Amino acid sequence: MVARGRPDQGFRAMRPAPMTTRYLIATALVCAGVGLTACGGKKDAPAETAPASASARAVSVGSVETRPLGGGIEASGLLVSREEAAVGSELTGYRVARLYADEGDWVRAGQPLVQLDDTLLRAQIDQQAAVTAQAQAEAARVSGLDGQGVLSQEQIETRRYQAKAQEAALKELRTRASRMTITAPVSGRVLSRGVQPGQIAGGGTAPWFTIARDGLVELDAEVNEADLGGIRAGQSVAVSLPAGQALSGVVRLVSPRVDSTSRLGKVRIRLPVRPDLRPGGFGRATFGASGAPVTAVPESAIRYEADGLFLMTVDSNNRAKQVPVKIGQKGGGWAQVVQGPSAGTRIVLGGAAFVTDGDVIRPAQQAAR
Repeated sequence: MVARGRPDQGFRAMRPAPMTTRYLIATALVCAGVGLTACGGKKDAPAETAPASASARAVSVGSVETRPLGGGIEASGLLVSREEAAVGSELTGYRVARLYADEGDWVRAGQPLVQLDDTLLRAQIDQQAAVTAQAQAEAARVSGLDGQGVLSQEQIETRRYQAKAQEAALKELRTRASRMTITAPVSGRVLSRGVQPGQIAGGGTAPWFTIARDGLVELDAEVNEADLGGIRAGQSVAVSLPAGQALSGVVRLVSPRVDSTSRLGKVRIRLPVRPDLRPGGFGRATFGASGAPVTAVPESAIRYEADGLFLMTVDSNNRAKQVPVKIGQKGGGWAQVVQGPSAGTRIVLGGAAFVTDGDVIRPAQQAAR
């Protein structure tokens, strides 16, 4: 009994081992299958593709904006009188007796500036007046004697002619007398005086006085040809002088021509009337924004082709497209878009010359404005 029991107990004690082994083997096979499945999944999954623009050309990209033109343009020039009046004498041979104005004085139109010595002229007028009276009396005595035979017609006409000639001579002397006082033709500030007391009138070409009409002084600024399109009449301008004075000016005139050598154009800037503004001095102008905002693009984005002007726009897929454009005024490195893409459209800036229609680009956003 004991002998039977022992083998049976030993047999039952050894049976779990195969089950455990089979379980572990199955588990290992399952894990192996899972592992192979996982590995196979990674191997069979498609690789992640790089963005289409990864191999494309990197270019600077900006956008069409709405902004005022003309900001930041700087130019320098000389202070000049808006209009100068030259004053001199029409007479010759008369001595300057008295001066009534000097450099820097403010004068009004009609104000005396110079008095010539008219002593000799007054004596000539008195003498001529007597001669004229005598000639007129002789002409009066032959009045009504035409055709009567008392005097020949030639004698009668001669007396009448002499009377008229003497009257004309007297009128000429009196006209000279009215010119003996030299007056200011305009109101303004005397810029220079070229006459001295005791000087004899005549023989010189230099004016006796130079007057800045109404004291108006302007800045005659020289502006680069490329910036002239962004400047207009009525535009505000900040002007600075060497001594540190800051003035507010207004553009009065933009020259219609450009110097063929320097490629500079003249811009006249009206300045306030001030005693410290001296023609011939130096000034620097900074032009502000020229009017209402307009649709504009950086000038660096414009392509100049044989058949016109173009912009390279960039769509949502970073694909470039060449678009024709018409531009208007320019200023501060920007150009007005008269006809072309609307505000907000992305455009190629740097490297636009190397991008062709249909290219895929890699944008490098332009931060500078």
